[in-house]
Amino acid sequence: MKLPRASGVLLHPTSLPGRFGIGDLGKEAFAFVDFLAAGEQTYWQVLPLGPTGFGDSPYQCLSAFAGNPLLVSPEKLVEQELLSAEEIEKVPDFPASKVDFGPVITYKYSLLEKAFENFKRTTDTGLRADFLGFSQQSADWLEDWALYRALKDANDGASWNHWGKALVEREPQALASARDDLHDRIEAHKFFQYLFFKQWTELKDYCSANRIKVIGDIPIFVAFDSADVWTNPELFKLDQTGNPLVVAGVPPDYFSATGQLWGNPIFDWDYLLETGFQWWIDRLRATLKVVDLVRIDHFRGFAACWEIPFGDATAERGRWVAVPGREMFTALKEAFPELPIIAEDLGVITPDVEALRDDFGFPGMRILQMAFRDRENTDLPHRYIHNAVVYTGTHDNDTAVGWFSSKPGVGSTRGAEQIDTERDFCLEYLNSSGKEIHWDFIRAVLASIPATSIIPLQDVMGLDSSSRMNLPASSDGNWSWRFKAYQLTNVLADKLKKLTELYGRARA
Repeated sequence: MKLPRASGVLLHPTSLPGRFGIGDLGKEAFAFVDFLAAGEQTYWQVLPLGPTGFGDSPYQCLSAFAGNPLLVSPEKLVEQELLSAEEIEKVPDFPASKVDFGPVITYKYSLLEKAFENFKRTTDTGLRADFLGFSQQSADWLEDWALYRALKDANDGASWNHWGKALVEREPQALASARDDLHDRIEAHKFFQYLFFKQWTELKDYCSANRIKVIGDIPIFVAFDSADVWTNPELFKLDQTGNPLVVAGVPPDYFSATGQLWGNPIFDWDYLLETGFQWWIDRLRATLKVVDLVRIDHFRGFAACWEIPFGDATAERGRWVAVPGREMFTALKEAFPELPIIAEDLGVITPDVEALRDDFGFPGMRILQMAFRDRENTDLPHRYIHNAVVYTGTHDNDTAVGWFSSKPGVGSTRGAEQIDTERDFCLEYLNSSGKEIHWDFIRAVLASIPATSIIPLQDVMGLDSSSRMNLPASSDGNWSWRFKAYQLTNVLADKLKKLTELYGRARA
């Protein structure tokens, strides 16, 4: 895939401002697209858009195919006459600068339920036909998703492996009975998906009209408690009771001395190979219907996976197990005329990972914030290559300002001496006073040789560690950051535009 010289901004829609407790696909999303256009940006990069489960992580979605109903805009539901203005007038006193997921989930689903009840009473034949068409076109994943989600509701949110033997093992009679008993709830969850995809399509079309492409994100793994694992247990390494034999993570690294224990089930790669990787083909096809390019998270997992014994408390006892990634990407290449894939090749990268990436022509990633650990680091701009995507930082990093101001034990495993050494090298390398370190970072990545540069919005705004999106190997306070509408200024857009034009990255 040959990418043009361009740049973009990383922002997950949940971080958008608004009065409903969480960013959504309404007017503030369209305003953000206007900001990108004013700043001459080409890309809007988002995190996975699927429905989140326990922990609220977009990398632990309940489905690899469904969308997140929490992103549905209540104001757009009023425009569709599925809610009245009065029904969204009184909003709980949500914090403006973060998502308080528990109360938000309760509130947003109460609105979605009202919208569904109003839909059942509607005489709008066009709306009914539109919903029916969506349901039919999406049936290959929607039927399983809606049944899974209805059963999860009926079991007080319990994971599918606690639903009773007949449902765990998907006995046909048990599934048929559930479909009959839960028909209304199944239709509700289909309707919530209809709302998400209708609103997302409108926003995506607005991006296209403004010559902005969306970079999506596919986590290599899926959550254990997901429609995917319940529906297709043969795809994963599970025991006879449905529990994982091994789970995913990464060994001790820059972020954590004990590694990262993600807990996702590991694919049965032999089965995937035997079936021609059809599940992955379906997954990529579904994703490319809603985004233009795809960042595949944990790309090194397509060369080998770090398999951790199920039940371990840390990732330290894992081992690398080879997987048929080359065969999979060959199958994908045969199924798609072009593979618009960005390889997240961070972490423990070995020659086989580099060969897999380069042989298929996928651009890898470079992170400026990681560049200053030593003077031979491949993340230093003078060592970049053209076929790469360079970031000031990602959703897993601190902000540029936060990194520059960091202290030992706060968000990293670095000691005081290492922090000072990296900071001094950073100032020397960027010829910076440190006064506006975020703009020094932005200038460096925009000026660099790689075709694509991506900047988290937090770095455009110069925000500190309190605006960090995620701290790997931690479980509290992640994924909740939001900005306020007044922070997205014309001054920022103009400054971003000038640098983007200066370094030849303006929209084509």
